[in-house]
Order: sequence, then C-alpha cells, then structure tokens
Amino acid sequence: MKAPTQPALSGEHPGIRSRIGEAARPLVVAVLVCAAALAVYFLAVYFQVWRQATREEAAPADAIVVFGAAEYRGHPSPVLKARLDHALDLYHKGLAARIITTGGHGGDRQFTEGDVGRNYLAKNNIPSEMIVVDNEGYTTMESATAVAEIMDRMRMTSCIVVSDGYHIFRVKKMLESRGIRALGSPRSPGADSAARRSWYYARQALGYILWRLGIRI
Repeated sequence: MKAPTQPALSGEHPGIRSRIGEAARPLVVAVLVCAAALAVYFLAVYFQVWRQATREEAAPADAIVVFGAAEYRGHPSPVLKARLDHALDLYHKGLAARIITTGGHGGDRQFTEGDVGRNYLAKNNIPSEMIVVDNEGYTTMESATAVAEIMDRMRMTSCIVVSDGYHIFRVKKMLESRGIRALGSPRSPGADSAARRSWYYARQALGYILWRLGIRI
C-alpha cells in the first residue's frame, strides 16, 4: 500500500501571498506618489534657488546685510572679501545708510566672521556707527534670526541681502517670514564649475525644505 504524500513545506500558500500582495499594493502606490511629489517640489525649489542666484534686486533700503563666510586669523577669506566689497559698492551708491555684518566663530576661536567684516568695512572708511554686528550666529537660520531682531530693535523694515547667489533665496525667505522686505544682491560669482554650482543649488534647496519643515540646520 502506498504511503500518503505529505504536503511540501514550501512556505506560505500561494493564495495567502497573493492576498498580501494585493493589500500592500495601495501602500506601494502611495509611497511612489509621495516620492514623486517630493521630487517635483524639490525641483521647483531648486529652480527658484537658481533663478534668484542671478537676480539683482538692489534698491534703496534701511540696511545692507552681509552674510558671513570664512575668515583667516582676522582677515576675510576671498569669499567674504568679495561679499564685503560688494556691500561697499552698494553703500557708496547710497542704497542704504547702515551695514549689518553677520557670523560667529568658525574654526578660529579668536575672531568672528561678523567682527572681521566690521573691521574690514571700517578700514575702508565706513563710519563705525554705521556698522552693526551680529557675531553669535553659527548657521544661516541663526544669523537671519539675529538680523531680524536687530532690525526690529532699530525700527528697520527693509534690507539688501549680500551673499553668494545660491544662498540668497533661502536667506530672503527666512527674513520675509519675520516681516522684513528683503532684496537680493549676489556678489560677483567665483570660478566654480557648473557641477559645483549645481551642488550648491541642490544643498540650498534641501536646506530651505528642511527649514519649512521646522528642522533647524
């Protein structure tokens, strides 16, 4: 007599797997739709960052705000110097009566970017009483918050933002969220390659999105 055949231990029944697949399909579709929406939003922000980077909006305002960059033992780096020189040009054109410099300590614990900026401007014949310094900010958001508080105390409502082009979109949005009318004025572009500039735009687009989500960077 032939022994009864035992069922193969081959895992779940095909019908069970089919039902699991059908149940998971809406979740997979939802994940793909969300990913596509995020990608479209990121590209839209990237485009705005790129467009703002080349836009010159300088016009009469209450202050010129120079966002900090690296300094070397009390001397501005080439990037910071270019930003400060651009601010000097705007000041001499009579577009604003005051200049605000920003930036805390970087790798150098003795000097701050804001103080180095002030010293450079003073050496270039800007009256010290016309220069206001924020030397506490370590991030773009901290500097933008400090600038907004300074402007509020001094009853200023508009400013010209001076920085690298890729940086200005995010800075403007942060200041505008505090009720400030911000105008972008990028410094002369450096010799960065197109690939590097694209990376800068992407990083700023991501930084803006994270800021909108309440993530502090």
